[in-house]
Amino acid sequence: MAIKPLIAPSILSADFSRLGEQIAEAEQGGADWIHIDVMDGHFVPPISMGQMVTETCRRVTDLPLDVHLMVEQPDEMLQSFAEAGADHIHVHIEASPNIQRSLERIHKLGCKAGLAVNPETSAAAMLPYVQLADIVLVMSVHPGYSGQDFLPEILPKVSELRRAITKSGTSALIEIDGGVHAETLPLALEAGAQVFVAASAVFHHTEGIAAGIQALRNASLEKQKR
Repeated sequence: MAIKPLIAPSILSADFSRLGEQIAEAEQGGADWIHIDVMDGHFVPPISMGQMVTETCRRVTDLPLDVHLMVEQPDEMLQSFAEAGADHIHVHIEASPNIQRSLERIHKLGCKAGLAVNPETSAAAMLPYVQLADIVLVMSVHPGYSGQDFLPEILPKVSELRRAITKSGTSALIEIDGGVHAETLPLALEAGAQVFVAASAVFHHTEGIAAGIQALRNASLEKQKR
């Protein structure tokens, strides 16, 4: 049975002077998860946020914290993010020297394990590890900055991953991150994605955070009706 699409607002586009308030608005507006983009200035150019921000998010919401590690040497950070309150931890196949070990370590820490890939990485590179992952995160922009345009060329990869997951009998979710808004979400939903990370589309929506989430929800419902 298909799950309802899940909306995971990314605080990368939040107003950090009002972070607690904006997370509360997202929760009240129907967010399913809170997505936290961790960047180290090496794996991707920017430096964003870390364990202290994760701890802050944990104090202000009971929603699952979906932590996306865009960092070199991710294994060195897994325990500290688990202790900070992460519910899910995503590690990039391009950054981990041993992705199987990373995913197993995340499970041992009591978190759901996410297998993340950049747009250029093929589904074939992920398939040996899909059964170890609770979530497969496909970047639909080049990682590092919010506000980028969605890359439709990732959609065949999503479809291939969906077929592989279904065939394997696992329950791994496919998560899309980057350029997600009311026009692009239905494309990813049709390809087989179930979780949608949105930053600007939520926190920069002209009518507010709740309206941004509702626009995404409406787009998913319209697609499911067709």
